[in-house]
Amino acid sequence: MIAFGPVPSRRLGRSLGINNIPPKICTYSCVYCQLGRTMKMQVGQSAFYEPVDITRAVQDKVEKATEVGESIDYLTFVSDGEPSLDVNLGREIESLQSLGIKVAVITNSSLIGREDVRENLMQADWVSLKMDSVQEEIWRRINRPYGTLRLNSILDGALEFSQAFPGELATETMLVAGINDGERHLKEVANFLACLQPAVAYLSIPTRPPAEEWVRAPDEAAINQAYQILSEKVEQVECLIGYEGDAFAFTGNIEEDLLSITSVHPMREDAVSEFLARAKADWPVVHNLVEQDQLIETEYEGKRFYMRRLRRNDGHRTDPAQRDA
Repeated sequence: MIAFGPVPSRRLGRSLGINNIPPKICTYSCVYCQLGRTMKMQVGQSAFYEPVDITRAVQDKVEKATEVGESIDYLTFVSDGEPSLDVNLGREIESLQSLGIKVAVITNSSLIGREDVRENLMQADWVSLKMDSVQEEIWRRINRPYGTLRLNSILDGALEFSQAFPGELATETMLVAGINDGERHLKEVANFLACLQPAVAYLSIPTRPPAEEWVRAPDEAAINQAYQILSEKVEQVECLIGYEGDAFAFTGNIEEDLLSITSVHPMREDAVSEFLARAKADWPVVHNLVEQDQLIETEYEGKRFYMRRLRRNDGHRTDPAQRDA
């Protein structure tokens, strides 16, 4: 299936996914991947589908969505492997822009050190670069890259891309308990992200069954710590912890709004007080959510924060057609 959706995306609103890589061809075999271990690892680019076939498949989906009144905010390359392995990616992006919808690419950044890959990504309107670690040992343990890849080349390429990219740049850091969620490591990641100056830095956790059974998501306190550390260096930080919806949409239901916001942004105690005042509500609402185990209290540097309780794995792998694009 080349095109799927549109689906609700935590990053991009209503997103129509584009699967330009056959399963599962990738430069990495990440320990947390929801698609399982990589079946074929490679770093050389290939032509997997004809660009005209990709354009035709996406155009067909767009037309069908339009017929039933479904909106599409982005056409997103989010594949069963690494999208930048597609030698025709730049041509495909350019062709799709004729549809009048913004084009996004979610990449693991592994090939960003290559000039031709950067040129292909330059055609997009929005690009997300994976940045799980800036330490060689941790990077190799969590992302398990193809043998010839080098982290320094990736970091240098990401810096060069960020300085030239005319579109909107995002980063994403997947946190795995006991591997890359330590304070010292996160401060190094935050310092590097500050150099990239992304419009938003996403923090994510494994919310679906990972490639390796031992992989676990950090607890809420660790996620809050990561959020605070990155926020000291990057203007906009958001958590992706498995909940869909508009984080700051005031629906009139104070409990739903609080849970929605705190799934993306841990809220400090004074911010919760201000929110309650604007909503003409009081603290019993919060206490009730804590008692129901939907909201948790945690501390960072002596300040109290509130965060939505994590939803645990449901025991099923993700159908590509249901993937968050």
